[in-house]
Amino acid sequence: MEAIAKAKYLRGSAQKARLVVDMIRGKDVNGALAILRFSTKRAAGHLEKCMRSAIANANEAAEKANISIDPDDLWVKAAYVDRGPTKGRRRVRPAPQGRAYREQRHFCHVTILLSNDERPEPGVKGNGKVVSKPAKLAESKSRRRGGAAAAPRAKRTAPKTKGETPGTPEKKKSTKKRTAEKSTEK
Repeated sequence: MEAIAKAKYLRGSAQKARLVVDMIRGKDVNGALAILRFSTKRAAGHLEKCMRSAIANANEAAEKANISIDPDDLWVKAAYVDRGPTKGRRRVRPAPQGRAYREQRHFCHVTILLSNDERPEPGVKGNGKVVSKPAKLAESKSRRRGGAAAAPRAKRTAPKTKGETPGTPEKKKSTKKRTAEKSTEK
């Protein structure tokens, strides 16, 4: 059985609320409530209220369906945060030299889905086949950055001469020594 709760128009940005939601996704209800209770983030209080609402919705739906449900068996199946409107929350802040800075205050919408179904094992799809993720290539810092820094570069290889060991370039002789060698050859 699944139960859903939504909290709309919560003050604060969606990005900051997602930090808290990421901590509780996939946890059991008691663990998630403990995380929300002791979190120092401002969005945690609103998310705790939404979580308690989802638990109450699960109990209510179970009573209507004449099913007994234990709230301790519930776990957070899905939790996500959407961006809310910012149009009505534009403010002006005083700035130096008589100017004004515009601020956009943010709203967000939170959705929490609880379930008492069996949790899927990590790495197993619905048909029972084990799914493995492809190995991620080691990326350099410049490759992750993108742009011209991520473009593949050709490796510089100097032509090898005999007697040269790989990886060490041959040193050039100075011109004084060459002229001295030429004069001794004559």
